[in-house]
Amino acid sequence: MDKIFGRPFQPKKIIDNPSDESLRAWALEHGGIITEFGNLSVVTKMRHRMAKLTEVIMGDPEPDDMELINNVLDYLKDKEMIMLDRTMCMAPGFKKSCRLYVTEQYARLPLMWGNTLFPPEGKEPDFVTIAVPEWPEKKVLVFPEMGLTIVLGSDYKGEQKKAMLRQVMYWAKTEGNLGLHAAGKILKVKRDGQLKDFGFLLFGLSGTGKTSLSCHSHWLGFPETVVIRQDDVVILRKDGTAVGTEDSFYIKTDSLEPSSQPLLYAAALSPRAILENVCVNPQTGNVDFFNDDLTSNGRAMVKRRDIAFTDDQIDMGKIDFILFITRRHDILPPVVRLTPEWAAAAFMLGESVETSAGDPSAAGKELRVVGTNPFIVGSRTEEGNMFLDILRRNPDIQCFILNTGNVGGMERGQKIKVRDSVKIIEMIAKDKIIWQRDDFWGYEVPSEIPGVELERFQPENYYSDEQMERLSSELKIERLDWLSRFPSLNQDILNAVKR
Repeated sequence: MDKIFGRPFQPKKIIDNPSDESLRAWALEHGGIITEFGNLSVVTKMRHRMAKLTEVIMGDPEPDDMELINNVLDYLKDKEMIMLDRTMCMAPGFKKSCRLYVTEQYARLPLMWGNTLFPPEGKEPDFVTIAVPEWPEKKVLVFPEMGLTIVLGSDYKGEQKKAMLRQVMYWAKTEGNLGLHAAGKILKVKRDGQLKDFGFLLFGLSGTGKTSLSCHSHWLGFPETVVIRQDDVVILRKDGTAVGTEDSFYIKTDSLEPSSQPLLYAAALSPRAILENVCVNPQTGNVDFFNDDLTSNGRAMVKRRDIAFTDDQIDMGKIDFILFITRRHDILPPVVRLTPEWAAAAFMLGESVETSAGDPSAAGKELRVVGTNPFIVGSRTEEGNMFLDILRRNPDIQCFILNTGNVGGMERGQKIKVRDSVKIIEMIAKDKIIWQRDDFWGYEVPSEIPGVELERFQPENYYSDEQMERLSSELKIERLDWLSRFPSLNQDILNAVKR
């Protein structure tokens, strides 16, 4: 990249694609430490994404933003910058060349980001991110038409990671595909006496259980098994297949332990893992995943190959099931089955709770994010309509809402645990759930799930008939109010909730 809006991009020196070994050594010189497991641990000043300070700009920047860009370019004339090239996606026609520039004292950022993607192929970059973590003002400027992102004032790896993923999702939409904030896995299970593969996509905001469920073995016994493909972003094609993007997972480490999350725990202990904002004793290197003094958004960058049940593929064949993971604490059952129109409504509603990964000051509050995707560029309505079109083109795809919260409230209700959710997913694949129609909502709720005590999750156990009616009516009004904000939305989507 020679120029940015006509201004020369000329750092004092560019360190061209240093090795992982060099980046690791520099990261240790700038505060990194080696843990008891032999992996690198780093602590950042910024410990979450700057969602509220992100500005998407179509066309030329406004004068104030241009002045800021000019000041940054002038500043970089006296700075050394690390330049790192990587490849996103492996599928022909989808490979994208990505380039990160970052000021040299933050070598841990290109080290972590570089391990997220695949080796470069010598092409000019499709997407470029320029990161200046020490900049006094916190701001992210996104220029989708140029494939350019400028990250200022953040040394959080997640900001650099999402910068590239945001760009590829925007590009995918211009090509008629749909970039999704979703994980992908395959369950190989017996159905009707035969061993069959079933592809799953799991939607969910950070902190709602998407990674925990996508990286779970379901305790299946041979010959049944799982194949874990992607954790964060996939591209759903019109034919119902999905393209992967990354070669690593960026997992939350809060309370990570082997009994509930053995696959992720083992991966976080690998020498190839890089811990970020995890409490580590600087004298002994002992790691404490239960200590949140630094943040409740501790992370680990782990390589796919260090997670059991992965393979050398990141793409998905035909998608059979789509799960919208939410974390409600009221009347929503652990799982409901949706019509295509209701699934598109669930996509648009994007119901969940805020987490420390997005806005720590609002963690725990209910929120709605279309597609559970805070990185949509352009029309959100268009994405909802595209999602419905893909489902109608592929009528064999079944969609569900999976609740990982509580039924009956936070205080006296029943917590839906990981073991409940993984069993539900298994039974979806095996087609063992017995469903009945909910006349109020128009979707189906379970009357029997093998291996799950549904009696624990009956809303009637916690609410009177009057309370149930009031909560249901209020929730329907809230949902319709939200959907009414998208006037160009296919009316069938609104009608699915309105009925």
